[in-house]
Amino acid sequence: MRLRARTAFVLLTALLVCVTGVGAQSSGEYDVKAAYLYNFAKFVEWPPEAFPAPDAPFAICVLGQDPFGRALDDIVQGERIQDRPLIVRRLTGWDDAELCHILFVSASVREDFDQLLGSHTFRRTLTVSDAPGFLTAGGHIGFFFEGASVRFAIHRGNVARTDLRISSKLMRVARQEDGDAR
Repeated sequence: MRLRARTAFVLLTALLVCVTGVGAQSSGEYDVKAAYLYNFAKFVEWPPEAFPAPDAPFAICVLGQDPFGRALDDIVQGERIQDRPLIVRRLTGWDDAELCHILFVSASVREDFDQLLGSHTFRRTLTVSDAPGFLTAGGHIGFFFEGASVRFAIHRGNVARTDLRISSKLMRVARQEDGDAR
């Protein structure tokens, strides 16, 4: 098991090196963000209650306008997380958002962040966005640019209110935000 954890950490580090070394414009910003979403799933632990059945799929969802095109579908095709098949769902509203394991919140629903993130607990859903103000509104992980590289920040206070456990390996490579965002 230690070897597996070490191998996963090496893979995450390699992903970060690749992302840092390649500008977002040359590789496709949302190709990089799709790869991050897939890799986040490997470094977060969901409670058993997050799955309605033992064979239920692991769902990565996109809420609002989908900026990924086929990139996210292509990355997860045929992959498994926690021995569950990965699926991608596109949502038009917040109604089914809590059925997702990872929820990418598009900037197209930015006006609703405060109200909707504040009214949903998302105890078993990792919320991610690249829109400004997302972490302040209650989101868990936010993408940002550092030079030409896509990076991410994790809001520890918001994550602490969930039933999710983020690996210390992922926390070490993220910029960390603290405090109560609400």
